[in-house]
Amino acid sequence: MFVSFEGIDGCGKTTQLQLLKLELLKRGFEVVATREPGGTALAENLREVLLDGASKIEKTGELLLFGAARAQHVAEIVRPALHRGAWVLCDRFADSSEAYQGGGLGLDRAFIRQMNDFATGQLWPQRTLYFDLDPQIALQRRGGGKGDRIEARGVEFQARVRAAYLEIAAREPARVTKIDASRAPDEIFAEVCAVLEL
Repeated sequence: MFVSFEGIDGCGKTTQLQLLKLELLKRGFEVVATREPGGTALAENLREVLLDGASKIEKTGELLLFGAARAQHVAEIVRPALHRGAWVLCDRFADSSEAYQGGGLGLDRAFIRQMNDFATGQLWPQRTLYFDLDPQIALQRRGGGKGDRIEARGVEFQARVRAAYLEIAAREPARVTKIDASRAPDEIFAEVCAVLEL
């Protein structure tokens, strides 16, 4: 089972991924918990470049770097784990590019979906959990600091990203479940388990 965790920075998705990982391990499943960009040596190197506040990256270049990291990640980590029958829990996946570089930066979202299909060989998560949260609340949760290069783009940017996520969730309700991330972590996790029929 391939499950991706999506949402704006500070929405709590990483916490929920870790809770699910522990629950699945308790039940005896093999679990591969990974992240994007990241998961492989190449993708982790690209992550450093992409999130480094000192990096000046043109927005189309940013999109393509995310695509390159995703292609490597799928080839090295995601597909082999799925072939073994493992649960793959991914902190961000292809929807992040559409939300951040499409919604946030205004790049062509139809092209981004084509790029994602090309990078992943048309592999998409069976379930995507989108943790919806007001950007102002997310900023408070993150401590109000500037954060990495992408977080530093501010609340208006995060609002555009959120709007794109909401459009994706409305467009693909069979795959994407919107979860209210303003609640306590244990309440949210109960819904995660219900969505995944655990």
